[in-house]
Formats: sequence, C-alpha cells, structure tokens
Amino acid sequence: MEGRAEYVFPSGTKYIGNMEDGMFHGRGTLYFPNGGKFEAEWERGRAVGSSGSGGQLTFRDGLQYQETDWRYCDRIDRRFWTEICHGIKPAGRTQLTDRRPEVEIPLGWYDCGDGLYNPQNRMVYSHNMTFLRNADIDEHEWIVGTCRKGVTPEEQFNH
Repeated sequence: MEGRAEYVFPSGTKYIGNMEDGMFHGRGTLYFPNGGKFEAEWERGRAVGSSGSGGQLTFRDGLQYQETDWRYCDRIDRRFWTEICHGIKPAGRTQLTDRRPEVEIPLGWYDCGDGLYNPQNRMVYSHNMTFLRNADIDEHEWIVGTCRKGVTPEEQFNH
C-alpha cells in the first residue's frame, strides 16, 4: 500500500493515514474498537516523535495520556475523570456511573458495561436494547456479583 490508506486489523483496530512500502509512514491514527485512538507521526511502521511513545493516546472518554504529570489516576483506577472534567456534584446528588446521561437500568436487570443484562433469560442487550449475546454461567455469576442492578428508589439505599 502506498499513499493515503485505511487498514482494518482482524481485532477491529483501524489505521487511517499515510503508508509507504506497506508500512505506516507519515501522519496517521489508530482507532481502537473500545473508542480510544493513538495519533502519531510514523516512520517505516514505528511511531516517532518527541515523547517516548511517539504519539498521543486518547481514551474513549477524551482523556489524553501523559507520561509525566499524570494528574489523577493510573491505568487501573480512572474513577475521578468525570469529576475533573465536570466538577464534583453537590451533596445529596449521587453519581453512579461515568455515562452521560446515565443509563436507565430496568428493574432486576444489570448494567454490565457494554450493555444491559437480563438475568431471567441470560441475555445481554446494547443500551438501545439490541441483542448482543447470551451470557454463559461464568459471565452470569460475574455480572450478578459485580455489576449495578436496576432497583426501585426505596431499594437503592438498602444495597
């Protein structure tokens, strides 16, 4: 491939940018299936630039990774990104998720991150209620033991 190109990897990661002799070369961006991206100047397939990583990694929520002065979290714990972007909510207003607007969870169902889980039929649906997959026993146990459940306002404070 030569010149401007779009290449999709089997993982779903997509590269859009310049290529030379079949390699990333010049300005280009990798787009990851989770919504993140890595923008870089490429030289014969390697990201180059002033930073050690050679480019800029941006997470799906807009957070840009910085090798120095990483202000508030690490790759494992990013709970405070929303507070930095939008401020801390006043006392009495609870923030249960980073999604804006927050997802409405049907009673008895669970928010499993990529969708909503109905434990009655063990099916996961997207947030717009399109079928995604059937949950196996391991996923079922993980969701029921870990994820946020749709409850009535009265039940909310008993959990």
